[in-house]
Amino acid sequence: MYKDLNNKVAVITGGSKGIGTAISKRFGEEKMSVVVNYNSDANGAEAAVEEIKKAGGQGIAVQANIGTEEGVQKLINAAVDNFGTVDVWVNNAGMENQHETHELSLQDWEKVINVNLTGVFLGSKAALNYFVKNNKKGNIINMSSVHEQIPWPTFAHYAASKGGVKLFTETIAMEYAARNVRVNSIGPGAINTPINAKKFADPEQLANTTKMVPMQRIGDPSEVASAAAWLASDQSSYVTGITLFVDGGMTLYPAFQGGQG
Repeated sequence: MYKDLNNKVAVITGGSKGIGTAISKRFGEEKMSVVVNYNSDANGAEAAVEEIKKAGGQGIAVQANIGTEEGVQKLINAAVDNFGTVDVWVNNAGMENQHETHELSLQDWEKVINVNLTGVFLGSKAALNYFVKNNKKGNIINMSSVHEQIPWPTFAHYAASKGGVKLFTETIAMEYAARNVRVNSIGPGAINTPINAKKFADPEQLANTTKMVPMQRIGDPSEVASAAAWLASDQSSYVTGITLFVDGGMTLYPAFQGGQG
């Protein structure tokens, strides 16, 4: 537990399920106040708010389209109106869909890029404006992926979006470091989230994925949430511009494990 996070205020985009809900709950355990954003899953967002309150924090659910300037400003306003400020902004909302690249439609490309990359830009911009205007020490955490580093055939738009998040994170971390704003990313690997539930329910697909992880297991959303809490806290006060991979070693070329090659 990080005592410096007590009473801090966070906004989490895409907080209604999976990693977003896990981060919301962990921030509640840190006695934070959390704005849980959702797009369409109101029930999931309200359940996340209940988890926050049970854990000892405060929370509200706010519907907003984070791919628009109006949407992210709505989240800033909700945080300030309900909790007085914004200290931590987590760009967690993301999506994926699978297509061979020669069959990938412009519509599907733009949909993934809009949520995964444009949403990160707009959320970060809104948070930066608030931090700069109020001369406030701030913290931005972007949800990237191991696929900012590992190519992923048939998910070219997803990999492109996460590669963009990597350099966007590094660039604004450098740009705003002197203003006491830290910006970092988290790169999850294979995590047991609702988006992966169907795949991991298939024993063959689960085994195939596990083979790609040196630690030989699938990660839990709470493990990603622990990384977010550390990056949000003063325990990481000299850390900015990194991607913290939470991946069981997936980025370590596991095919070479055991000296093969």
